[in-house]
Amino acid sequence: MTDVAWESASQKLNTVLGKNNFATWIEPMDFRGVQNTVATFGVPTSFFGNYVRQNFGEAILDSLNGAGMPASRIAFRLMDDRTVASAPLNQDLPAKKTAGETGLQGAKLDARFTFENFVVGKPNELAHAAAKRVAEGRGVTFNPLFLYGGVGLGKTHLMHAIAWDLGQRQPDINVMYLSAEQFMYRFVQALRERKMMDFKELFRSVDVLMVDDVQFIAGKDSTQEEFFHTFNALVDQNKQIIISADRAPGEIKDLEDRIASRLQCGLVVDLHPTTYELRLGILQSKIEMYQESYPGIEIGRDVVEFLAHRISSNVRILEGALTRLFAFASLVDREITIDLTKDCLSDILRASDRKVTVEEIQRKVSDHYNIRLSDMLGPKRLRNFARPRQIAMYLCKQMTTRSLPEIGRRFGGRDHTTVMHGVRRIEDLKDKDHQIAEDIQMLRRALEG
Repeated sequence: MTDVAWESASQKLNTVLGKNNFATWIEPMDFRGVQNTVATFGVPTSFFGNYVRQNFGEAILDSLNGAGMPASRIAFRLMDDRTVASAPLNQDLPAKKTAGETGLQGAKLDARFTFENFVVGKPNELAHAAAKRVAEGRGVTFNPLFLYGGVGLGKTHLMHAIAWDLGQRQPDINVMYLSAEQFMYRFVQALRERKMMDFKELFRSVDVLMVDDVQFIAGKDSTQEEFFHTFNALVDQNKQIIISADRAPGEIKDLEDRIASRLQCGLVVDLHPTTYELRLGILQSKIEMYQESYPGIEIGRDVVEFLAHRISSNVRILEGALTRLFAFASLVDREITIDLTKDCLSDILRASDRKVTVEEIQRKVSDHYNIRLSDMLGPKRLRNFARPRQIAMYLCKQMTTRSLPEIGRRFGGRDHTTVMHGVRRIEDLKDKDHQIAEDIQMLRRALEG
């Protein structure tokens, strides 16, 4: 009866407070019931409870009374873990809180995204080691820790894993995890409702601030201003900051220079595109999980190797393909073979087979270096044209099946020996020049995506 009544009260609160307030402040609470006219809720932090009491207390009491649960007062308790959550309300023994629920504010964590489920290989080993060090929580280590890389390479997985680990190690730690878009929305909402002091108090009271996809605040002047001040305030308090983005701080277009500079003060780590070996490891890890859900369904080594070879750009697509394959094999009661895989995943395989063209590479490189395509293809030998030209030639050699003479013809009718020299020059430079290596990685991700 209590659950039904609270559901009714929640529906009313959703209407009265609005969808966003409800999702931010009401949904995260754990309703414990009403006893002696006192309505008790589990909350992530004491600040969270105080904020709800001050801003939504009357509305909550009104909705509870309207749903047939007489309540005259609201009480809050910090969230307990699942083994203690069913204890009677008068049990006041302190209890350990679950990771992610403990002191976590903002977005919900995905239970799958833990360090135990993260497959480590050469492309991500530094990012994994840095994330583990921060998650140990023995004081600020790198501030900020900045993780960047393309879609599906594990940034969000590591962010969630840090939050889970921090919660397990330090039950009382106050972690704020949210996307840059959520930060922006809360900021705009606080401005509109004239609650900027509440906003500032909320973000400056955390022990760890985690912001995912920070590139989305680029170009939003007021949001960048507030983010900058929040960042500085937390650094001054020696609080840990963890940021993720799809590219390095200096490469985020329209991000203020002062923010980019501050973001580069800590440890900046690139999650590189996956290797064949890493994809094999990821597939094997997921297969072991799926075989528990689909007992009796086997998948041969040849199929696993086929998937690792053919789906190379995005781990999420790779995992989604495996999910579909197991579900399909279970529904039709067939063995997972190469033929079944090709039939089941035909659309994914077609998309993965998309060929990068010389023209695409030329446009992407000229855009990246902010030069005209005609200058890159023309006869000018100035370094600011020649180096991008050589990088484009190198990428054409690596990412297309075109011969050196064909590539030369596409670059203003140049001789194949010129292309060969350009390719060798970039191969030599990328091992010595960090910026060129980073540019090539970014361009490859953009072209493969």
